[in-house]
Amino acid sequence: MLRYQVADAVATITLDRPPMNTWTGRMHEEYCRCMVEAERDTAVRVVVVTGAGERAFCAGADARALEGHSERGAYDDGLPDDLARPASDAHPRYQHDFAFQMAMSKPVVAAINGAAAGVGLALACFADLRFAAEQARMTTAHGRLGLPAEYGLSWMLPRLIGVTRAADLLLSSRIFSGEEAAAMGLVNEALPLADLGRRVQEYAATLAHDVSPASLAASKRQLYDDLHRDVGSSLTEADRLLRQMITTDDYREGVRAFVEKRPPLFAAPARRR
Repeated sequence: MLRYQVADAVATITLDRPPMNTWTGRMHEEYCRCMVEAERDTAVRVVVVTGAGERAFCAGADARALEGHSERGAYDDGLPDDLARPASDAHPRYQHDFAFQMAMSKPVVAAINGAAAGVGLALACFADLRFAAEQARMTTAHGRLGLPAEYGLSWMLPRLIGVTRAADLLLSSRIFSGEEAAAMGLVNEALPLADLGRRVQEYAATLAHDVSPASLAASKRQLYDDLHRDVGSSLTEADRLLRQMITTDDYREGVRAFVEKRPPLFAAPARRR
């Protein structure tokens, strides 16, 4: 159901469940395992998530699973008790579905190649960066199913696009395009489907080779932790990190590369256990 491959320091996770890559408990389990592996692997510096084919990124939950919930009159996520936990040593606030992506040390980039609905949209929103095909169709979906906003979308969307636009998407469950998503700031770029994969891999390669892995990890942690603290605490933490990181090999290599006018050669961090 998922394909996982590593090339040029980029791990690509492909949701591959034809025809629309709809989400199941098994996919959730496999996705978590792939993320654990990507986080631990020193050969990986960036993670890309996309869908197989040209029709869908992830068109929401599997229809048979939805029918099962309705017939039982109760929700069952179908996940095992020993589910793999990416970033398991992070703050408890990140120990939840897809929020773990925010606590990973490596950037997660979503390449939204087609339909993204419900859980599929949430999966993309909890990535650090999003690129979409112009004609990709997206929706929160829950309103048409008589459900509440799912998977933290009511927390994430206002932070990505503001309360007014988030209210529109959450209350209406309307369908919107990749082009509209770019206009409202939900995705970084919208481009023709034929160009999407190349553009995302180029961007991922820039992160993987031109930016210090330590700097990526620290900047990402600051980005999300600062959502929960005041400006003074943010400045204090930035100063602490500056004093700590200025003593590292990455800083010395970055300065040498800058002075010598060449690309930096940052060493891989130690493998995480």
